[in-house]
Amino acid sequence: MSKRVLTTESGAPVADNQNSASAGVGGPLLLQDQHLLEKLARFNRERIPERVVHARGSGAYGHFEVTDDVTGFTHADFLSAVGKRTEVFLRFSTVADSLGGADAVRDPRGFAVKFYTAEGNYDLVGNNTPVFFIKDPIKFPDFIHSQKRDPFTGRQEPDNVWDFWAHAPEATHQVTWLMGDRGIPASYRHMNGYGSHTYQWTNADGEAFFVKYHFKTNQGIRCLSAEQGAELAGKDPNSHQTDLLQAIERGVHPSWTLYVQLMPAAEAADFRFNPFDLTKVWPHKDYPLQRVGRLVLDRNPDNVFAEVEQAAFSPNNFVPGIGPSPDKMLQGRLFAYADAHRYRLGVNHTQLAVNTPKATVADNYGRDGFMASNSQGRAAKNYEPNSYDGPVQTGRPLSAPLAVNGHTGTHEAPLHTKDDDFFQAGELYRLMSAEEKSRLIANIAGGLSQVSRDDVIEKNLAHFHAADPEYGKRVEEAVRALRED
Repeated sequence: MSKRVLTTESGAPVADNQNSASAGVGGPLLLQDQHLLEKLARFNRERIPERVVHARGSGAYGHFEVTDDVTGFTHADFLSAVGKRTEVFLRFSTVADSLGGADAVRDPRGFAVKFYTAEGNYDLVGNNTPVFFIKDPIKFPDFIHSQKRDPFTGRQEPDNVWDFWAHAPEATHQVTWLMGDRGIPASYRHMNGYGSHTYQWTNADGEAFFVKYHFKTNQGIRCLSAEQGAELAGKDPNSHQTDLLQAIERGVHPSWTLYVQLMPAAEAADFRFNPFDLTKVWPHKDYPLQRVGRLVLDRNPDNVFAEVEQAAFSPNNFVPGIGPSPDKMLQGRLFAYADAHRYRLGVNHTQLAVNTPKATVADNYGRDGFMASNSQGRAAKNYEPNSYDGPVQTGRPLSAPLAVNGHTGTHEAPLHTKDDDFFQAGELYRLMSAEEKSRLIANIAGGLSQVSRDDVIEKNLAHFHAADPEYGKRVEEAVRALRED
């Protein structure tokens, strides 16, 4: 059987891939060696800018199958019938560390799902926690700067981490999640995923519901202690990537059951706390979980760079029947994610294989730019409206309109009767077993005790005291003990 011929990027056959062209035996190399220059130039450009957050990731393909009728709540086509299947790509990630970081670290995990639906790609970009540290996107760059490497020391600094949290009392709930047992998942397969934000569903009659997504792992929750995580990160920095890859390769296909919480849109204004606040959960007693379907991962990417690193998820990729809510953090992400991909991957990143629609065809008037492949054919027009049979608008909105009123300007979120930065953090603490509480206290004290300024420590302690008196007292005592050693 004849072997395939090695070629240059332009398709010309390569005569020698072992030796560079030189001016005589042992002489200097020649500028005319196009194959050498092409290889070196391409190699220099093999790495694109890594994501500022969620840089370290793993991913897999699979499908989502509807198991329960939800047509009373949304007219999204991929949710329109029990038994309907949609191809998906899911990317897991750590948040704060760089591409070269370890998997088994204490950090939230990204849980981003791309549904390749017949009405276009729907991206649900969430985390493995149902809440987040902040509630307004204007604070997001500052928050991430406080968690990333310090520009002077070049490392993550406890002073920066805890100083920001000291000035962001709304972070107390997420800090309790992060420092608790679920702060270090044993693998990507053994953690839940959440949409985290509040979204909107609209049914065929135009009735609107606000919705929160919960992907419950069918493998069961498994987590690592701080000691186990440190040991595993040292032994195998790629532990989560290896686990996901090998599980799928041996036919053990991880799965999650999707549940949603649904709130009739009319109930949002008078709910006891702001239902669009990303630092809060909706109590299940108010809005019980309703099952929707099952997500299964059954195929690994052929190329991690092409399919995982170049995968671009944008929360503004909605489909008919699904739309945004007034969630401020979501509103900020609608711009920021797509803009980050335009910077990292170029304006035509949606034409990359992992990002193109699978069950339909993108048809619009976008043209040109780096790596453009959307010429649309000879004499195709790049403006609309036109008289040349180009694509036209439907006139049908994807979701129900959101009511607005008042004056423009910067505003704090409207206060509801029971809005509070600390109550839900205290509720989470009180749900924990004695052993879980002890590990939580040790994890918080281990970091907070390293802070150099007493006033920053005091501000953080005040947050834990406000969440629960016992919680605050135990953290304070543990921090004092560590600082006296």
